[in-house]
This record gives sequence, structure tokens and C-alpha cells, in this order.
Amino acid sequence: MGLDKNAQGTVLKYVSLVTLTVQNSAVALSMRYARTRAGDMFIASSAVVMAEVVKLLASLFLVFKQEGSIQHLVVALHTQIWQQKLDTLKVCVPSFIYLIQNNLLYVSASNLDAATYQVTYQMKILTTAMFAVLILHKQLRGTQWTSLLLLTAGVALVQLSASSKAVSAATAGQNRVLGCVAAIAACCCSGFAGIYFEKILKGSEVSLWVRNVQLSFLSVPLGILTSYANDYSSIVDKGFFYGYDAYVWYLVVLNAVGGLLVAMVVKYADNILKGFATSLAIVISTVASVFLFDFVITFQFAVGTALVIGSIFLYSYEPKKPPSNPMVKEM
Repeated sequence: MGLDKNAQGTVLKYVSLVTLTVQNSAVALSMRYARTRAGDMFIASSAVVMAEVVKLLASLFLVFKQEGSIQHLVVALHTQIWQQKLDTLKVCVPSFIYLIQNNLLYVSASNLDAATYQVTYQMKILTTAMFAVLILHKQLRGTQWTSLLLLTAGVALVQLSASSKAVSAATAGQNRVLGCVAAIAACCCSGFAGIYFEKILKGSEVSLWVRNVQLSFLSVPLGILTSYANDYSSIVDKGFFYGYDAYVWYLVVLNAVGGLLVAMVVKYADNILKGFATSLAIVISTVASVFLFDFVITFQFAVGTALVIGSIFLYSYEPKKPPSNPMVKEM
């Protein structure tokens, strides 16, 4: 006997929660390890392109499963992508910005420890809220503005903790200022692209998986151009797939899964679940960094992390509206 719709929705919510938590934690730790391990260093921009290729293939497969046959898949793509060229071009904006964001995240992960990288990247909540107000004209509650202030204070404390000897020892030879700037720039890209994409989705009949096909289909050529523009000499001398091994391919797939998870979370999870997932990912990344990367947690870092986690929950919290009083008829 199958589950009813409500039960299925509940299961999918918790599956989204667990998957998002694991993926967020794994990305922070895996990217950090990939950029600091011994051996030939792969070209980061090529990994970004390959993640988009994997996401495109996965999205095409999901649309195929949705349509039921190759013929219906071709018809759906022709109708919703080729015949609606203007609508497809609109997706080019967040597609290009997401591409820049992914490259910035590699720079950030190369210059920050996993825990600091993960906490700093939570500033995307602040940038998302700002763009939601500017673009979608969304009105925020007082508790949400308070949470944004707490978030800013928490991230500031995390950055100030970088001056301690313990943390500096764990990140020797890295440019923390560059890593910080790259993370903040990635947050701005994330906030704008997310809100812009949300605006495109409103009132649209196009499925999320087709939108993912549009995003990846446009990101691949843009990514190739960006890759050759930034790393032309390295690609020509060493090759596009220089330094690739099983671990790098795992990282490529992991980042592609993250792109697909965005669609799943938007569809099935709510803000509270996203808050849980993000907060748990911070805790997991921090604890794992102690054992994997000799990261030393200072009191300042702990307070900053606590403020960030608290702000996430406060931003997601929505007080229950009091039940409306029954109308009293006047005699």
C-alpha cells in the first residue's frame, strides 16, 4: 500500500533535509582537501565546467523520466527551450552568475579552512534577503532584520578570529583576505542569481528540471570560454583534464548534485528545514575540520559560529498567527 500525498511530501522533506546537510558538509570539506592535497593540482575552472556537464546530463535524464520516452523528451525540449527563445535567454543571466560563483568558491576554499569557509558563506542569507527586498519587493519581519544583524556580527567574529595564532597556524601559506573577498563575492552572486531565478520561476509552467537543463546548457559554453580565458596557458600546456583522478571526478559529481538539490529543496523543503540543514552542515564541517585539517576552534570562532547558527533559525522562524475571532453578530 503506497503512501498518500501528504506522507510522500513529509518523506521528501526529510530526505531533502538529510541530503542537503550531507552535501553542504561534504562540499566544504572535499573542496578544501582537493585544493590542499599532495600531487598534481587540477585546473579549477575545468572542474566547474565538468560539474555543469554532469548536471546537464542528469537534468536531461530527469526530464526523460518525467516525459516517459525519448520522443516526448525531444518534443518537450523543443517546445519549452527552442520555441521560447526569449524565455530561455532570461535564464542566461543566473546561469552566467552561478558560473562566476562556482569559480569564486574554489578560490575561497583554497584560501580558507573548511569551517571558516562554511560559516562565511552563510552571508548568502544576508545578500539573498537584500536582493529579495530590492527585486521582489519582499517585506521582512523585525525578527528577520534582527537575524541579519546577528549574522553579520557572527561572520565578523569569525573573520576576527583569523588573527589568533592557532588559526593562523592551521592556514599557513594561504591568503585569508583573498579567500574572504571571494566568499563574500560568491555570496552576492548567490543572492542575486537565486532571487532572479525565483522571479523567472514565478508564474512559469516550465518544470524545474527543464529550467536546470536551460541553466546547464547555457553554463557549459560560458564555462568553457571562462576556463580558457583564465587558464589558457595551463590548459594548452597540460590539457583540460590535467590532474584529474577518481577524487576530482567525485568532487565534480558532488558539485553537480548540489545544483540539482537546489531544485529539490525549493520544491519540497521549507525555510525551517533549510535552516536545520545549513546549521548542521556548519557543525559537521567544524568538527570534521578539527580531525582532518588540524583546525583549532577558538572562543571567538565558537561565539561567531553560534551567532550565525542562531541567526539562521531566527530568520527562518515564522510566528503563528493568532486565530481570528469569530464574528459576533450584533442583536
